[in-house]
Amino acid sequence: MELLLIDNVPEGFTSGLSSDETSEEYFLNMGPQHPSTHGVLRLVLKLNGESVLEVVPHLGYVHRGIEKLAESQTYLQNIHLTDRLDYLSSHINNLGYCLAMEQALDIGVPERGEYIRVMISELQRIQSHLLWWGVSGMDLGAVSTFLYGFKEREMITDIFEELCGARLTMNFFRPGGSFADVPDSFIPRVKKVIERMHVALDEYNTLLTDNVIFRERTKGIGILSKEKALSYGCTGAVLRASGVSYDVRRNDPYSIYDRFDFDIPIGTVGGCFDRYRMKMEEMAQSVRILEQAVKDFPAGPYRSKEQSAYRLPQGNYYSQVETARGLLGTYIIAEGGPKPYRVKFRSPAFSNLSGLHEMAVGHKIADLVTILATLDFVVPEIDR
Repeated sequence: MELLLIDNVPEGFTSGLSSDETSEEYFLNMGPQHPSTHGVLRLVLKLNGESVLEVVPHLGYVHRGIEKLAESQTYLQNIHLTDRLDYLSSHINNLGYCLAMEQALDIGVPERGEYIRVMISELQRIQSHLLWWGVSGMDLGAVSTFLYGFKEREMITDIFEELCGARLTMNFFRPGGSFADVPDSFIPRVKKVIERMHVALDEYNTLLTDNVIFRERTKGIGILSKEKALSYGCTGAVLRASGVSYDVRRNDPYSIYDRFDFDIPIGTVGGCFDRYRMKMEEMAQSVRILEQAVKDFPAGPYRSKEQSAYRLPQGNYYSQVETARGLLGTYIIAEGGPKPYRVKFRSPAFSNLSGLHEMAVGHKIADLVTILATLDFVVPEIDR
């Protein structure tokens, strides 16, 4: 952290400082941190002692110009760029882009291909939440959670590695399905994940959820009202924790999500503990979806007819999916050629981060760390 002189007020702050001579008002740089943490994010804090008066996020440290880069690559080449956004939701990001292409080209997906998409997306959601759970506990001082969470996460990561050869920036989906079928070992390995997660979730709750210190650090902290959550455009667990029942899989179903029976957890207070509970319950619901998909997993083709190149008809196309962090929108403007005129991504993490000031004001610096942990943003998705 870096202490800023009081007369060197960062751009974006209100200029009126307290005239009270006893005040200890000052500015502090929180970050930027190393990219291997939550991503490179700089927060400039206006403080009075340990109390937060104002938070201004500074972005752009990992901006790679992905949306601009997409204009110079073919539609097929652009799929790989999406897994560099939220790298913890790579498969779901790929799916969102493919859905926009399929809408433009009127491409259908075989039954087996749809089941593969749903199962991989839910495995991805669990995998992402497991990393979030591990590092969130570690952010609050519970180092053991990182080791516990990665046990089950490795089982899922191994499945992904067998599918596409990658363990982080995965790339598997294509228009009409996926670039390959799942191996014979896929279903047995998914069954093992399901079996293990039933036990693991109970372990996680015993280790962290029911921990007295953890509850003291999260309950009543970082509250975001329903009205504010909606006004900031929050989605995912952040929005649902504030009492709004919205999940793209249920409210605007894509793929075959309308066939599955699962619940949408809803919070009441909108604080850190509610956001934590949302993600814990989401993992349990993903396990429910996987159980149903494994039971009914069909034979047959995994992809519609493959094309070596794609030309989208002139027009505007939009799709949206529910990633591990919320609603990811993909907007494509096509001119009829092999490359898009414009690609725009609607990042859930960017909107969720917008409410950070609202959640943090009046709390201590240590509480701000808790709030950041429960927001679960991936900064490269914000910067793009």
